[in-house]
Amino acid sequence: MHPGSPGTRSAAAGSFAGRLLAWWDVHGRKNLPWQRERTPYRVWVAEIMLQQTQVSTVVPYFERFIARFPDVESLARAGLDEVLHLWSGLGYYARARNLHRAARLVVLDHGGSLPADVADIRRLPGVGRSTAAAIAAQSHGRRAAILDANVKRVLARRHRVAGAASSAATRDALWRLAESHTPAERVADYTQAIMDLGATVCRRTRPRCPDCPVRAGCQAHAAGDPERYPEPAPRRKRRLERSRFFVVVDPDGACLVEQRPPDGIWGGLWSPPERAAGESVSGFLEQAGIAGRLVGEVRKAGVFRHGFTHFDLDVEPVYVRLRARPAAVRKDVGRWIDPGDHRLGLSTVAARLVGVTALFDAPKSGA
Repeated sequence: MHPGSPGTRSAAAGSFAGRLLAWWDVHGRKNLPWQRERTPYRVWVAEIMLQQTQVSTVVPYFERFIARFPDVESLARAGLDEVLHLWSGLGYYARARNLHRAARLVVLDHGGSLPADVADIRRLPGVGRSTAAAIAAQSHGRRAAILDANVKRVLARRHRVAGAASSAATRDALWRLAESHTPAERVADYTQAIMDLGATVCRRTRPRCPDCPVRAGCQAHAAGDPERYPEPAPRRKRRLERSRFFVVVDPDGACLVEQRPPDGIWGGLWSPPERAAGESVSGFLEQAGIAGRLVGEVRKAGVFRHGFTHFDLDVEPVYVRLRARPAAVRKDVGRWIDPGDHRLGLSTVAARLVGVTALFDAPKSGA
């Protein structure tokens, strides 16, 4: 590592922070929904949504979420199904479950006011070191260093920090640099500025170095190899899994869904029943308590692949049209929903499977 000479804690004009703030005053993003009314609650919701997710994706979700849950009390009172419903499609659903749990703790333990101290914020479910610092800085003006993916990239390039950003040694080095560069004044603006720089100028590929306000001190730019940093972690071989999803539809178009376990992939969400790739239609129907005489038609649709962080899932949909809805299905199998009118949380895959187009236009390919 070639750490150079980090800027001071002030925002003096010639310092790293000072130049970054001057750039942000002209070019930075200042009209994001959570910036228009920068309350601790709105900042908190935004920072959780922004974990591993781009701003452009988050904005419409944030606006819908805040319209339904304008304060921590309304979020705490809500059922988890409704929270997950508004999160559907945003991914990383543990964030929504933790946000809901944390809202109840804020109401119970903090009188409905999000704590201002970084250590207290960090104790909330789903809040790590960088997120806690961002919330404290953005909503309370507390001096706290952040280190999200954009900031890691900016600092790793400026100081040519060797090693994968995911390694403990590299992460510790980047935290020290983040701390040394964070000024004592205009902290909220600075944290937004360095995130904006990483998102819009110091991009992962094709960085816009000529437009960078701090390129004069950037060691990677001087060496002509900015895209080398941060160095990637060794690539792991992605595993491939395959599952059958049974999309059971009654004569009125209602779809059978089951709730997934609270933890793990799509934890707490609802989905057409997922079974092993070799599960037969008759075996599933027997397990679900649906008599074969009620089945009117069975279709198989084309397999499609859905990617997760560390593996891919081949989804094999099997559509089962019923002549009549059974009087009951086993409680451990699920419930019936109207695909176009429900308040449950569905993953992107589940929403695709129960969508009207998929249900009624799935091509026949044999039973």
